Amino acid sequence: MKPIDEIAKKFGINANQIYHFGEHIGKIDANISVPSKDKKLILVTAISPTPAGEGKTTTTIGLVDSLNFIGKNAIGALREPSMGPVFGVKGGANGGGNSQIVPKDDINFHFTGDMHAITAANNLISACIDNNIYWGNSLKIDLNKIVWKRVLDVNDRSLREVEITINSKKNIKYKSGFDITVASELMAIFCLVQTKDELKEKIDNIIVAYNTSNKPIYVKDLGITNAIVKILDLALKPNIVQTLESNMCVVHGGPFANIAHGCNSVIATLTAMNLAEYTITEAGFGSDLGAEKFLDIVCRKTNLVPNCVVLVASTRSLKMHGGVDKDNLKLPNLKALEIGLENLKQHIKNIKSFGIDLIVSITQLDISLKDELEFLADSLKKDNIPCCFNDTFSNGGKGGVELANKVVQMCEQSKKDINFVYEMNDSIKAKIEKICTRCYGAKGVVYSEIANKKIEEYKDLKYFICMAKTPLSLTDDDKKLAITEEFDINVKDIVISNGANFIVVLTGNIVRMPGLPKIPEANKM
Repeated sequence: MKPIDEIAKKFGINANQIYHFGEHIGKIDANISVPSKDKKLILVTAISPTPAGEGKTTTTIGLVDSLNFIGKNAIGALREPSMGPVFGVKGGANGGGNSQIVPKDDINFHFTGDMHAITAANNLISACIDNNIYWGNSLKIDLNKIVWKRVLDVNDRSLREVEITINSKKNIKYKSGFDITVASELMAIFCLVQTKDELKEKIDNIIVAYNTSNKPIYVKDLGITNAIVKILDLALKPNIVQTLESNMCVVHGGPFANIAHGCNSVIATLTAMNLAEYTITEAGFGSDLGAEKFLDIVCRKTNLVPNCVVLVASTRSLKMHGGVDKDNLKLPNLKALEIGLENLKQHIKNIKSFGIDLIVSITQLDISLKDELEFLADSLKKDNIPCCFNDTFSNGGKGGVELANKVVQMCEQSKKDINFVYEMNDSIKAKIEKICTRCYGAKGVVYSEIANKKIEEYKDLKYFICMAKTPLSLTDDDKKLAITEEFDINVKDIVISNGANFIVVLTGNIVRMPGLPKIPEANKM
């Protein structure tokens, strides 16, 4: 690794402009001015993820290195890892092989404290709600209608349901629970705002509870907005780190894409675009989740449009979508690969429906079977879908030269236009159904009684839709990988994030506080 000062200097950032966190990590002042029209933005997304791995983050980081390798000026814009999956299933979010951002452990764990700041700010709101109740409840808070939850940046299923005791002597208590930090409304707001004033305005408008007359109570009613903004002040500055090939990445914000909107901060993307000719950003999970939210929410809010989309797929993952279990992925199985192609085709259809050019990046590993790679490439070429092999995992920037050259070509020819899935004036149900049918391939949507009731209650809100759905399947059932029949999406509840202007739609068995697997990554470190 090189000193972060040396990495930053290439982009005109002097050492005295960096807030240092050791020798290799820094924060810089944001540059949120409108990027010039010649700046290029590339979005990386993927097929529905599997335990076999697709290589999305590896491809994102590798593409940064590959573009710089061919003489272009490129920066990555990525999300910060959450310690929940780091100690749970995933084990980290730095890429892999020779396409990683470093220092690995520092980024995966405490990094620059942004996650801790968001956690503390979130929980200060909870503490002040309870404090108002303790000291006489001047806001007349209905204890059965406190909607703000505490958060923690770990996977801990035992915290999904808790009882908060405010005063044991007077038996003042209420039912609540914890969400994971990256699912919080505060994280969503953090990643969507561009200025401290905007941050303050959106925090003011967060609904935390309802009073005994069923009127909403906002953070501004608690009188603590300035304190929340102070906690987040330093966190708002984007973080800079480096790849293994000494190229710069801006890593900032980290909402999950299955239970939140799944994109790094707008501040990070704009800052990167104002520093580099090419900015490569990544949306969480598959195109049905992170990419849809980037294009429908982030792009609509910022007026940014990607010049092209890189859609990542691997033969191993596609075979899993074709019915092969993880233990047999090394065996050749063209039939399963052909079935799994249906998943890839839906993701291709998703991106094409937005009117944005795409290229499929086929992750090539040492264990990849040549016949299967060729079958996949031939299938895509027959459908006139641009594709290429990508070997940045093994060979770093050199392994993605073909991808980099094709991305440059696409960026030069891009139309810079976008077809959103829904219009903001559409009804809530129309928005949900357009996402489910267009992006998931669903036949329709089935609503629970409580979801219908809330949709009627919130019908006048013209907010973004943020779907909470399993990332593992195009359906809302994480066990249905191979889609062989028509399916509906089941909406079980609706949650309003008033400050973020989100209507969060809970589907299937999705929860906002994950649990740990039987043998978590924490046992393997």
